[in-house]
Amino acid sequence: MKIRKMKAVFTVRRVLLSLVFLGCGLVFGYFLLPVSKAQTDFSRFKHSNATHARLPCLVCHVRNDNSSAIRYMGHIPCASCHKQQFDEGNRSPLCNICHTPTGVKRFPGLKSFNARFDHAKHLQQANCASCHKATRGGVGFSIPSGGRAHASCFQCHTASSANELSSCSTCHQPGSPTRTSEWAKAYATSFTHSKHLRTMNCASCHTVKAGLGRGRQVTSPLTSMHFAPRNTSSCAACHNNRKAFGGDDFNDCKRCHRGGSFKF
Repeated sequence: MKIRKMKAVFTVRRVLLSLVFLGCGLVFGYFLLPVSKAQTDFSRFKHSNATHARLPCLVCHVRNDNSSAIRYMGHIPCASCHKQQFDEGNRSPLCNICHTPTGVKRFPGLKSFNARFDHAKHLQQANCASCHKATRGGVGFSIPSGGRAHASCFQCHTASSANELSSCSTCHQPGSPTRTSEWAKAYATSFTHSKHLRTMNCASCHTVKAGLGRGRQVTSPLTSMHFAPRNTSSCAACHNNRKAFGGDDFNDCKRCHRGGSFKF
């Protein structure tokens, strides 16, 4: 009961804080940042606009629940600066950003923001299975993206979290979005994660390196057996006829070399 009361109080505080942000944004926009008359193209919205870039994310993007769907923010944030365009009614091209003649457009995908993620920081609170799910019948693992990424992230970054955890800017900064590939060279052989995870875990083969960019934060063994360089993490590290089948035992060849993967 006590925990429920604490959550309720925190939610009320969060709503009040959002209203304060919104109120400040309205005042700031209405009195201090009038829209330039020289700006004539109101048919497209840009986060990179100098006026938009100065406003906190919470002025427009308020999370009232833990839904992974991103919604439009309503008229109030826009009308605070674009009063002249709203006074024009349906004739204003501003309306076309969100509206069609019969309804509301689908919320656009991520275009002007990238996504930041640091594996080293997250391993203090979560594990690999929190975000990565088996794909291709257990051969590989998924990397959260789009709405699916919000569903994964919002497990911890809830709407009732502290501001630094729930705000858009925690993960997103202006820039072009990049997608980390889910393909690995090992998938072109007969390798599969599901078989290896019966007796191993992610840390058996992968090491997290702090401070590197996305796509380079987690190491992978070299996909090589017989010709792997010395002192290099590779398949041969385990497949040596001691930890697992391999080494010079030719009876085991077909356990890895099948069809198109039988090559040197």
